[in-house]
Amino acid sequence: MEHEEALQLAVAFLARSQRDNEPPLAIDAEQVRESNGLLIVPYNSAHYLASREPGQQLLDCWPILVDLDRGDIRFGTLDERHLWKNPTT
Repeated sequence: MEHEEALQLAVAFLARSQRDNEPPLAIDAEQVRESNGLLIVPYNSAHYLASREPGQQLLDCWPILVDLDRGDIRFGTLDERHLWKNPTT
């Protein structure tokens, strides 16, 4: 799967996952990268991404992971934190 196609899947996944009581969420396009066969797609509140003010950052926003071979998409877990903290290509 191409990077752009995987990114579009992540955008749609985030939109479907958005709850009514959450602030608007957006993909952090500057931080998207590939590692271990996954497209790692961070996200946060749209307000934080526009301002980058630490006080506006939402906590507990695990990145969206898109498997580039199979097209599977899901949120990352605590056990997978090494994938985006210590990425490999």
